[in-house]
Amino acid sequence: MLMNNPFSELSSFISPMVMQGYVILMALLVVGGTILDMIHKKSAQYFFENAKKAKKSAKRSVGAGEKASIAVHVLVQEVLTSGEFCNVRRRLSHLLTMYGFIIFVATTAIMIFGYPTSATPAPAILPQLWHIGALMLAVGGYWFWFFIRVDVSAEGLSWYRIERADIFILSLLTTATFGLIWSFAQSQGIAGWSTLFLVLFIVSNTTLFATVLWSKFAHMFFKPAAAFQKRVTRADESRENLPADYDLTDPKVQALFPDIPQYMGKKPAYMGLGIKRESPNHY
Repeated sequence: MLMNNPFSELSSFISPMVMQGYVILMALLVVGGTILDMIHKKSAQYFFENAKKAKKSAKRSVGAGEKASIAVHVLVQEVLTSGEFCNVRRRLSHLLTMYGFIIFVATTAIMIFGYPTSATPAPAILPQLWHIGALMLAVGGYWFWFFIRVDVSAEGLSWYRIERADIFILSLLTTATFGLIWSFAQSQGIAGWSTLFLVLFIVSNTTLFATVLWSKFAHMFFKPAAAFQKRVTRADESRENLPADYDLTDPKVQALFPDIPQYMGKKPAYMGLGIKRESPNHY
């Protein structure tokens, strides 16, 4: 199964051109859905207006070199390692899902466009990566769905409660699951089950890429830009018009806020983890 390129066997009754056209159509749906999402939510307009507002209240200029350094930091911290997640389980689940999805989609495109038939056998590493990517996606996604979702883990709601916002994760999970089952059934020569799960795999894929406007798919494109802008506002000290992080033991800060020494002493103790002290399971 792991060595099997499922798309080369599929080409015996579905033309490679049809498969390639389907992949291109899904890519166009993502682009179109993201653009419609930007128009509907006015996210791009908000982003640029917020950047202009921050620039007006900036206290120092941020040069091109510093912006490049910030961009690299965002790439490493927010994009490649998901460092914004404080919860280790949430971070691992996200990384498994993200890298599984990237590997799964990339190897799908490579095999369909580069090795669509048995006449052009794919390198063994490609189908292996395809299956590994699907497994990573399934593990990360099911971990999130059953154990990490806020409304399930913190609010005590049923795991099978579904809302429109769940389209993204559910279509991801069904795509990976049906893809793996289809590949297994095909490798075992179980024609009926293979056809059934192929149809379900296509339906799940189409749902995933055709519902960008109503799912969280588009946020993966906005997230790095928002993280970059946030770091720039900290570098130019505009801080989105929010107050600075004060050191309560600093005499200058205590002069600004004279009630601090009166109520907290001249050397206020560290306040501790606060809300992060324990998981929110008091439902």
